[in-house]
Amino acid sequence: MKISGFGRVIDAELRVNFAKSNNIYTYLLPNESQMDRTVMVKGKEMIMLGSYNYLGLIGHPKINQAMKDAIDKFGSGAGGVRLLTGNHILNQKLENRIAKFKGAEDAVIYSSGFIANLAVISALFDKEDRLIIDKYAHQSIYRGCNLSGASLERFKHNDMEDLRRVLEESKNFRKKMIIVDGVYSMEGDIAKLPEIIKLAKEYNANLMVDEAHSLGVLGETGHGINEHFNIDVKDIDICMGTLSKTIPSIGGYIAGESRMINFLRHYSDPFIFSAALPPSDVAASIAAFDILEEEKDRVIRLRENIKKYRDGIKKLGFKTIEAPTPIVPIIIGDDMSSFKFAKMMQNNGIYVLPVVYPAVPKDSGRLRTCLMSSHTDEDIDTVLDNLEKVGKEMKII
Repeated sequence: MKISGFGRVIDAELRVNFAKSNNIYTYLLPNESQMDRTVMVKGKEMIMLGSYNYLGLIGHPKINQAMKDAIDKFGSGAGGVRLLTGNHILNQKLENRIAKFKGAEDAVIYSSGFIANLAVISALFDKEDRLIIDKYAHQSIYRGCNLSGASLERFKHNDMEDLRRVLEESKNFRKKMIIVDGVYSMEGDIAKLPEIIKLAKEYNANLMVDEAHSLGVLGETGHGINEHFNIDVKDIDICMGTLSKTIPSIGGYIAGESRMINFLRHYSDPFIFSAALPPSDVAASIAAFDILEEEKDRVIRLRENIKKYRDGIKKLGFKTIEAPTPIVPIIIGDDMSSFKFAKMMQNNGIYVLPVVYPAVPKDSGRLRTCLMSSHTDEDIDTVLDNLEKVGKEMKII
């Protein structure tokens, strides 16, 4: 039996073919230039409104030079897994840099943020434990929980009363861990961390925060959700982050107490059995953390762009979710309308993508628009003008 005959494959194929036949397929556009405030697609310049390059660091001269220097010294690849032959000296330098940036004892890096979540959750917990996650947690968190074999329970998104209910029902488990996103990737809102920490202490639960979308975004200097709320980082047992969003490279990390990090280096499968990151990507990440602390105006500019754009969205009358982050969802409704809206925006030179079920709840399809510090006032005005035009044409506003 051919794999292509499986039901799930056929269902997905039908959905994709329907979008293509109706000229509303919007994914897998071929970028022909560097990712910045604009990109070239099929010879046409488009304003980028969907990138995670929040501080506009892709292509920074210092980062590019760091990558080139690393290639000259170490070559193109690590040549093995970290535990054996692939542990070049830049790895430890980056891990020390991350630990210092987050105020943690130590840190360990992985090949992606997705893998980092799989690694830490599956390594630390088993069937005797309970994992308590926000309903809107990232898919990688769900997958890590499934791999661990631990009991999994969800609480309503950012609902502290429901979190208390789940914690109350979880008293008899050996270990309990609450897992939340710092900034939720589909909603753009922020975890209610002070209240979550209070409940974690009350019920003797551990806490893990996924900072994939909050590093470089939250806090006066971009140090993340603990800076945003002025929280002692020691109140977060496991701090996870990525090296592919604000930090413009590839990889993920876990930061926390040194005993836990040492355990992960020797007992988490993705560390032991995956090839180490290429030296050039590690060097890029080190340089980016330095730049993040040196060029504080990037965080300030991002915050200004967020305010201008969110004020404009609100004035136009679109349905969105209030939050001080660069992820600004524009709720459209049904899936096909979301695809059509995105396609019309792309035809007008705005690179934006729809997000639909199952990535978001049914009938809450949306454009997930993302701001960058490198966007100009003129870029934002152009985007808002086109949103208004398409929104009125489709009778969304």
